[in-house]
Amino acid sequence: METKTATLGGGCFWCLEPLFDQLKGVVSATPGYAGGRSQNPSYEQVCSGTTGHAEVCQVVFDPAEISYRDLLDVFFAVHDPTTQDRQGADIGSQYRSIILYHDPSQRACAEEVMASLPDDDGWEGTHIVTELAPFTDFYPAEDYHREYFARNPNQGYCRIVISPKVAKFKRKFADRLDSAR
Repeated sequence: METKTATLGGGCFWCLEPLFDQLKGVVSATPGYAGGRSQNPSYEQVCSGTTGHAEVCQVVFDPAEISYRDLLDVFFAVHDPTTQDRQGADIGSQYRSIILYHDPSQRACAEEVMASLPDDDGWEGTHIVTELAPFTDFYPAEDYHREYFARNPNQGYCRIVISPKVAKFKRKFADRLDSAR
């Protein structure tokens, strides 16, 4: 199987990982840091806002089963691309909406999808502020961040923020879910 990689940031990576991880054709979804200046940043450094990194999810996928465009459709459906440096109560540049493209075809696809988004899809803002930048480096998050929602479903943030997002995602994308996960 030939795989491809997508690197997407749309707020807290705890919110993105459990969504992408359930899609047919996704081989893995790994939380981490990308889009910044420093090498091997820690969670604390990224949260300080000094590294320039965003919390992202790196998605390895089988393009024979799911397209990059499909991943972007999910990405834009599960976060607000109109709020600068925030998602809900999570505020800071590490929570910005960002697409880090791996090749020119991903860039072109992202530009096309972003241009086709409606001006108002129930989002807080009125125009798309998603950053589109070339992929350079990805730093996997510390082990305790991986599968965070699956391991901590009763934690406050998981119950209040992530659970409703997962439920909405499952309703909207029921036909794209991998029943084995």
